[in-house]
Amino acid sequence: MSIEITAIPDVADAQQILSNEALAFIEKLHQKFAGTRDELLAARAVRRQQFSAAKSIDFDPETDSVRTGDWKVAEAPEALRDRRVEITGPASPAKMAINALNSGAKVWLADLEDASTPSWFNVIDAISNLSAAARGTLAFTDAKSGKSYALRTDAPRAVVVVRPRGWHLPENNVRIDGKPAVGALVDFGLHFFHNAKVLAESGQGPFYYLPKMEHYLESRLWNEIFTFAQAELGIAHGTVRATMLIETIPAAFQMDEFLYELRDHAAGLNAGRWDYLFSIIKTFREAGEAFIMPDRSAVSMTAPMMRAYTELLVKTCHKRGAFAMGGMAAFIPNRREPDVTTAAFDKVREDKTREANDGFDGSWVAHPDLVELCKEIFDAKLGEKPNQLDRQRPEVEVTAAQLLDVASAPGDVTEAGVRANLYVAVNYVAVWLSGNGAVAIHNLMEDAATAEISRSQIWQQIRNKVVAADTGNTITAELVAGILTEEVERLRSEVDNEEHFNAYYQPAAELIAKLTSGKDEDFADFLTTGAYELLEKEYVTKP
Repeated sequence: MSIEITAIPDVADAQQILSNEALAFIEKLHQKFAGTRDELLAARAVRRQQFSAAKSIDFDPETDSVRTGDWKVAEAPEALRDRRVEITGPASPAKMAINALNSGAKVWLADLEDASTPSWFNVIDAISNLSAAARGTLAFTDAKSGKSYALRTDAPRAVVVVRPRGWHLPENNVRIDGKPAVGALVDFGLHFFHNAKVLAESGQGPFYYLPKMEHYLESRLWNEIFTFAQAELGIAHGTVRATMLIETIPAAFQMDEFLYELRDHAAGLNAGRWDYLFSIIKTFREAGEAFIMPDRSAVSMTAPMMRAYTELLVKTCHKRGAFAMGGMAAFIPNRREPDVTTAAFDKVREDKTREANDGFDGSWVAHPDLVELCKEIFDAKLGEKPNQLDRQRPEVEVTAAQLLDVASAPGDVTEAGVRANLYVAVNYVAVWLSGNGAVAIHNLMEDAATAEISRSQIWQQIRNKVVAADTGNTITAELVAGILTEEVERLRSEVDNEEHFNAYYQPAAELIAKLTSGKDEDFADFLTTGAYELLEKEYVTKP
């Protein structure tokens, strides 16, 4: 096995990050684990077809002993015992990383996944920023304004929890035997190699968020990777702690199993609500009317299926001594529009109050202005306690039917919703191609997960010949194509820069047109896979 990189990106310490020693560590990770990852991805496709044909999923009888057994995960290290408010955001650019670390949040989810465009520059810049943050030296001066940013010393900074890419994404700029490397192993490998010892010595990690898993064997793979990596670098077993996102519908049936597989390294589970909705649509896209969701804007966390999911997550986590982390409310404030800010605060307050009352140990926010609001809500619930691990939920009993009760979600499918989905999907992918993985659109924080819901809903609606409640029109490929043309022209007028539009929005529109065709061959498991191919093309300018 041989490893090579395509280029050294224009990051100050890129040569050090991509040292021979670091690349050798990544090569070892691939040698031991990439083959298993490939097998697990192939198994996903087989299971999805089985679930779709059966129009159902159930709890696995083969792992009943795990669900009924008396066991707990390892006790959390001191740095992770209070997670009442976590801020999420990319680790590149440095300004955003510093703002997150200084935000007053207990934890910063440093995102190399849904909120980050994995350009080669962004990947290495993120590792550079995380390495400087681990050593307390991260600083940045804006070349245009001259404003300087530095890590605060007057109060504790957020504990860093890094989210590498999901198992599905490649890294084209690292080649193993001439083939693209596994993005997750590159992200984890570089971060762990350069920072694990420093973080372990300070008691600040290394800590990770693990995204988009569908089966407990994927969790087992991460456990094996952590065990190997710790031994390889001479770090005590169990130093790594990971929080797993329950953001796929198969994972909702294996929460106990996920924690059990990672029990020496597990910190908790997170209710990744937006990818979870996308996963339901993706898994049951051909399964008929019972799985047609209403407009994305109508599906709230109070829908019966979402209540079942979050209640089960809290119960499972606390039974096993693990933290239950709440998800992201999409509403964000706008400092230039007081009415928008007031509405966002009201929506977020409602969301976080529900989570605190349900027993969650903390929750996510996407904007620094929401940190204090979330903290205030959890402060009121927790008092002097760091978490709610002592709150068991024995009264909660969740069935497979409840988790799959999509039909009970209130709301309708509308043509206006189709239009909104197309606008968001094209707009988001265009911004993603330009180098930014998260963007505010109409006062909502959109990332890859919400764009995934948008495009997959339309594919499903076309495939199932859904009739729009507001117009009476059947949602067809032709209708969608017409609306897409109108929304692309709307975006063209808003962008008002033809060169920029042609570089990013036009290829984004072409990708979304393909992904929303309603044809089997056009439904990609993840839109970011196709977008990543565009990112690597010469007509898309790299940052």
